[in-house]
Amino acid sequence: MLWFLLKRLGNGLLVLFGVVATVFFLFNVLPGDAAQMTLGQRSDIRSLEAVTRELGLDKPLHEQFVLYLNDLSPISRHEKLAENQNKYAYLPFWEGETHVWVFKAPFLRSSYQSRQTVNQILWQALPGTAVLALSAMLFATCCGLLLGAIAAMHAHSWIDRLAVSVSILGISAPSYFASILVAYLFGYLWHDFTGLNMTGSLFEADAFAGKSLSLQNLILPAFTLGIRPLAIIVQLSRNTMLEVMAQDYVRTARAKGLSEWQVMRSHVLRNALGPVVTAISGWFASLLAGAVFVEYIFGWQGLGKVTVDALMKFDLPVVMGAVLFVAVAFIFINILVDFIYAWLDPRIRLQ
Repeated sequence: MLWFLLKRLGNGLLVLFGVVATVFFLFNVLPGDAAQMTLGQRSDIRSLEAVTRELGLDKPLHEQFVLYLNDLSPISRHEKLAENQNKYAYLPFWEGETHVWVFKAPFLRSSYQSRQTVNQILWQALPGTAVLALSAMLFATCCGLLLGAIAAMHAHSWIDRLAVSVSILGISAPSYFASILVAYLFGYLWHDFTGLNMTGSLFEADAFAGKSLSLQNLILPAFTLGIRPLAIIVQLSRNTMLEVMAQDYVRTARAKGLSEWQVMRSHVLRNALGPVVTAISGWFASLLAGAVFVEYIFGWQGLGKVTVDALMKFDLPVVMGAVLFVAVAFIFINILVDFIYAWLDPRIRLQ
């Protein structure tokens, strides 16, 4: 299992390198002057030249890519400059006359607009997206498994047809359309009954009360974000449970006198969770990346809204950092799923 883990980590690093290369060259061929964006409209030629040298934009593109990899790598080589200590927060392990090799956290450069490091921007936005994605996935998983089990137990009845029809409707609704519709209906039209707002974030700032937790603002975006994975889980769990319920050991359990819910809980559910776990893991990683429209429409402070704002301002380091973070999340979640498979089904454990 250790060799399997190392192999998957190696494959993940290759995938991550491909993502880094694609993102870097894609964003660097786009029009725009990073030095001009950093300094703003009021800038002179001398200041532009200084910032261009500071950002390394005066070097050929392949050298800029090597420098970007050097910033991302946890083991990197840097000049012995005093400002690097504050810039990278590194731990040196070998020093030469002019350069030093260090251990450090990946450095995603700095924002063109705020000059704040991208690491800090993403770290501040991550809790909002993580809470939203976890809440949406928890809602989708619990309701999806329950509705899928009910549909499987009443296969080919009106309950089954209703569950399948609603799930198809949920899959067909684009996230931006569902966000606008849910925000308008529950946050505006029926606000007096629901008490929910069209926009809001996890924490609300008040001039008198200060910063306070607002969990009611989580309900609408989490519900909207969870609609599509809910629909997938309903159909997948229903079909998988029907296949498992046709097995001989399930018929034997019924012959022993177990109730239908006991059969579902003890014999059907766990054996049917394999494909569902794949869907859940894939959708959870997708929710981290796909919450862009939901966060922006509901005004939820998270990675999605930060990415959209950065795109509108052409703040490329922030956009690149967000894309790389999502890629890392996909890789680690997929590795985690392999171990969950081994726990759920001992038949697929590697020797």
